[in-house]
Amino acid sequence: MLTRRKFLYTGLAGTAGIAVTSVDGFLESNHLQVKKLDIRLRIPDAFDGFSIAQLSDFHYEHHFSVLPIRKSVEVVNTLRPDVIVLTGDFVTVPTLDYGSRRGRRAARYAAPCAEILRKLQAPMGRFAILGNHDGASDPGIVVGALQDHGIPVLLNRSVPFERGSARIWLAGIDDLLEGSPDLAVTLKAIPSGEATILLAHEPDFADEVARTSVALQLSGHSHGGQVWIPGIGAPWLPRMARKYPRGLYQLGGLTLYTNAGVGTVRVPVRLNCPPEVTLITLRVARF
Repeated sequence: MLTRRKFLYTGLAGTAGIAVTSVDGFLESNHLQVKKLDIRLRIPDAFDGFSIAQLSDFHYEHHFSVLPIRKSVEVVNTLRPDVIVLTGDFVTVPTLDYGSRRGRRAARYAAPCAEILRKLQAPMGRFAILGNHDGASDPGIVVGALQDHGIPVLLNRSVPFERGSARIWLAGIDDLLEGSPDLAVTLKAIPSGEATILLAHEPDFADEVARTSVALQLSGHSHGGQVWIPGIGAPWLPRMARKYPRGLYQLGGLTLYTNAGVGTVRVPVRLNCPPEVTLITLRVARF
């Protein structure tokens, strides 16, 4: 919700600066930013240096988001990560169709989005979860399109990565707002004491995840606000992305990273919030 100060600030910015910011904001939607992070976790020594590329919130359509999606694939492949994770919202359900049967039509864009994403390359593979727009469309079609293009979708399940006798886990939960999430089922197969990375579209779910043994949560959903006003923040953020809207957070033993996304919704504009590729390198925590 906007305070009176935020409302006045954003109103003035929108009226006085629209001729400049509309152009710059549009162009910023295509200026991809690479964020590189070292994150220390309790992981086996064999996984020191293990790298994860994260992309999120593609919102595929033929005119605007297709350009940063293609660019993000090119950039990720130059980074040579060990594994690639895609944290949801491959399609967009229009605001007026959200929550109605008409919203299912959005799922048809999952196939062309997956066709681009299939070019992502990593030795440990590519893995996806669904976002709220995917769940509000036709999640079966979205899952089918991704898996037909060689991108497994983690719906309340986990997979191990092994290096010799050492092992860590990647888990993915169904969307919190539009799916059937079950954290207990998602983590059930993971032995006690083994490091787990959880993909969860909505970052504010971290408050619940922090009560488990999960070491790292990777999320999206917020788009970083799309518009970020220095000293104030985002004029608008979606539900379940208002506490942890972008960047790195520490919640007790849980590390959370919220990716600012690739695409846009409502209007194809980003201001002080460019589309993002995140490269996370895991380091062994010595404490």
